[in-house]
Amino acid sequence: MRLRNIRGSREKMVESEFTINEPEKLKGKWNEFFGNDNPIHIEIGMGKGKFLTTLALNNPDINYVGIEKYSSVLLRAIEKREAMEEECNNIIFIRMEAEYITDVFAEGEVDKIYLNFSDPWPKDRHAKRRLTSRQFFERYDKILNKDGVVEFKTDNMDLFDFSLEEIPNTRFHVEQSTKDLHNNEEMCKGNVMTEYEQKFSSMGNPICKLIAKR
Repeated sequence: MRLRNIRGSREKMVESEFTINEPEKLKGKWNEFFGNDNPIHIEIGMGKGKFLTTLALNNPDINYVGIEKYSSVLLRAIEKREAMEEECNNIIFIRMEAEYITDVFAEGEVDKIYLNFSDPWPKDRHAKRRLTSRQFFERYDKILNKDGVVEFKTDNMDLFDFSLEEIPNTRFHVEQSTKDLHNNEEMCKGNVMTEYEQKFSSMGNPICKLIAKR
């Protein structure tokens, strides 16, 4: 999908009170930043922020950090946050490349990682860039606590099959998986849909989901 560049998006992002511009300075101090000892959940590639802002509103006892590399996309999440009438102090955004997460979060600092409709990087030579590659799971292994969880959703069957094959090559295992989330009563319980999930499911595309733990 072609991303439309929004003029001034980077400047607006930097100026926003809802973004962290030097997140590496908070490594090991995220609970101090939020002012509590609540669990920390992060979404890598959060898009326009619907999924994460919904979770933040529904779960005030969890701290959420949204990571997005495109300024124009992150701006939409900021706008959603600005438009929220409810008090919501448990969500913040970062513009950064996913491969640098170990520079931003300390060992065992994160409780859960969400990966939603990630870039499939379809060419074989780009496999290590996929967010469910063994290279990325090595990063997740460093920042997740011992009971940490990775949840992944996609409509891309090739990427999902790759993920199911790749995860056993890491310290993680696939605890649950489905290739038809919306018709799986157990795994769909409490499901929060992303913008892409709404779009693709309305087109009749099955949604895949897996949950991985150590």
